Amino acid sequence: MQLAFHFNQARCTGCYTCVVACKNWHDVPAGPASWIRVITIERGRYPDPLVAHLTSPCYHCAEPICVSVCPVNALSKRKQDGIVIVDEEVCLGRDYCQSCLEACPYDAPQFGAEANAKMQKCDLCIERWAEGKKPICVSSCPTRALDAGPIDEMMAKYGESREAVGFTFDEKLKPSAIFKANPTDVSI
Repeated sequence: MQLAFHFNQARCTGCYTCVVACKNWHDVPAGPASWIRVITIERGRYPDPLVAHLTSPCYHCAEPICVSVCPVNALSKRKQDGIVIVDEEVCLGRDYCQSCLEACPYDAPQFGAEANAKMQKCDLCIERWAEGKKPICVSSCPTRALDAGPIDEMMAKYGESREAVGFTFDEKLKPSAIFKANPTDVSI
């Protein structure tokens, strides 16, 4: 089984509730590390402007490049649910290695502000799944723009679109995400 995110770009208002909830739940200190980010995309000009938001967590790729480039095997992909996890104790840290960040096209690996910060990233709230709950970003979203679950269920419920404004699906990595794109943009 592979768990996946669904993101409805048409519903996202860019409120950052998912970001705040995630930082709070996981005790991620204020600073540069954020396990889920909200990217604002602005295009066009009057009378046809576009403003869209894109949530950007770790997409727990089917073929995660971060796992294969880590020189000390600090990253692994769980067989039971496809979640990509990091062992911070094994990670060499930002000052000695950033191979995972350099390789990831989605900037999922994050580093704090402290000296030789260890890599951290979205773990799809493993502890919440164990309790039968969805990730905190999903539960906290006031517009219900986020969902998560087994990828087959997400596709059955939402379709198989892998396109959204500001997102490029990598065929080699196969990020585990389903999207509903912002309907106002015809040229994703």
